Amino acid sequence: MRKLIYYVAATLDGFIAGPDGQFDFFPFEGEPAKMIMTEYPETLPAHGRGPLGIADAPNRHFDTVVMGRGTYEPALEVGITSPYPHLEQYVVSATLDIEDPAVTVVPSDPAGLVRELKRRDGLDIWLAGGGKLAGALVDEIDELVVKRHPLVIGSGIPLFDGPYTLAAFTPGATRAFDSGLVVTTYVRAAAPAQGADL
Repeated sequence: MRKLIYYVAATLDGFIAGPDGQFDFFPFEGEPAKMIMTEYPETLPAHGRGPLGIADAPNRHFDTVVMGRGTYEPALEVGITSPYPHLEQYVVSATLDIEDPAVTVVPSDPAGLVRELKRRDGLDIWLAGGGKLAGALVDEIDELVVKRHPLVIGSGIPLFDGPYTLAAFTPGATRAFDSGLVVTTYVRAAAPAQGADL
């Protein structure tokens, strides 16, 4: 079965964007940029892939992306309605109205959407953000790949924004870069047996 993987950049204090959705403070250079272009090329939008020389790079991990309106909006603001044409694109929003056959707008029930996508054949599903959507999908997330930058911004959009709930993940592979970036994969922990202490 396909997995839902929350692949995302975050600050040390757990934010994925600033208070107004800004994310340009996350650096994209050197070895970390090379890692993304080589290992996760499908997570770069089409309008950036050409200038980087990876326009034809194959999808390595994902063939589907699920995102919230806030994650989708920066592309829309510059006139791009299909930022990831190399992926099957879903935007979860009750207010968005676009006419692009390459993008499916899902007004409600993101968990139902993800469960349906998991039943299909293909590569894994990329949860691109944002925090509210991640909070709504926390029970469906199978893995997290967190690119934690050595930055603190104090406030903004958190990694997860939802009601209080407990979800346990086990740290897996970790990769550190000279820039201070640390990329860690977390895998959903097995549920404890009934009556067992956490």
